[in-house]
Amino acid sequence: MTPAPLPHAPGPAVTAHPERVLVVTAHPDDVEFCAAGAVMQWTDQGTEVVYCVLTDGDNGGFDKALPRQTISPLRRAEQRMAAKMCGVDDVRFLSYPDGRLEPCMDLRRDLARVIRQTRPQIVVMPSPEINWGRMPDLHPDHRAAGEAALRAVYPDARNPFAHPALLREEKLDIWEVPELWLMTGPTPNHWVDVTEQFPRKLAALSVHTSQTAHLDDLEALLRDWQSEHALDGGLPAGRLAEAFQVVRV
Repeated sequence: MTPAPLPHAPGPAVTAHPERVLVVTAHPDDVEFCAAGAVMQWTDQGTEVVYCVLTDGDNGGFDKALPRQTISPLRRAEQRMAAKMCGVDDVRFLSYPDGRLEPCMDLRRDLARVIRQTRPQIVVMPSPEINWGRMPDLHPDHRAAGEAALRAVYPDARNPFAHPALLREEKLDIWEVPELWLMTGPTPNHWVDVTEQFPRKLAALSVHTSQTAHLDDLEALLRDWQSEHALDGGLPAGRLAEAFQVVRV
């Protein structure tokens, strides 16, 4: 596949029209905050996108009166609804404990399984690096998810001798992911203009009522953040963008 730059997206050459994309996140709502605009552009052009959410986000929420046992099913339902608004029907939850995520061998195996099943040209994932410039991005689950996903991409998913039961018992052949898009990292090099998708992105994020219903200024917060990305990416004034570090594997 020949990489080509996307419109309004200065930076490295990227795969413009991938057939399949896998998005790995630590929690429900992470993708809506960070990458929903890009996902919408992909699904609008016919790309098959799969979400793999590593936890149910059961430590999240703001309503202390809400029984904690209701949080996991609620956040799953919110993520599935938001995904549909982005054109995504396949949402997979691995149900690791929220707030205690570690890049352990079990998680690496489970992610390698999903990669071999979905065989994506692009994996979107949190950066395993610390971004000291933005405190919300320092959640340890985000970096653990990024580290586990990176290890699953390289070397696990492409190595027939890693997690041999995947090949021997589940008949999942190896897969080499050619391109990574890292979210929330300290050194983005690719900006996607999501100005036209912003209303849909905001609507999808607003579906996560357990996380956002108490925020009176959600649109302003999201708009300010996307405006900063657009400015960093050299886009024209008034545009909105999502930021990624694209890595060719």
